[in-house]
Amino acid sequence: MTTLDLSTLKIENNESAHRWEARVGEYVAFSSYRLNEDTIHFLKTRVPPELEGQGVASRLVKAALDDARTQHLTVVPICRFITSYIRRHPEYRDLVYPDFRHLVGG
Repeated sequence: MTTLDLSTLKIENNESAHRWEARVGEYVAFSSYRLNEDTIHFLKTRVPPELEGQGVASRLVKAALDDARTQHLTVVPICRFITSYIRRHPEYRDLVYPDFRHLVGG
């Protein structure tokens, strides 16, 4: 496992690939999405085994959700990790499309 300093982790929205990315050397963690007008569907989140357990996915998802709020997007959490993250961070529940709020405890 590669130990990293999360304060220097660089997270970016790779719009052409439709995914949020966190790069650490040769490793890329990502959360893919599909954008449909004012709705963002988060599809899956993947972290390389070398970076697991260090909070990379949480930082990635926080950045993506914060951006969704800034962009006034409604979130459809298809990805299990995103759903779990929103359950643990209820301040993001208001972003979730009403038909999917039951998945995040709201």
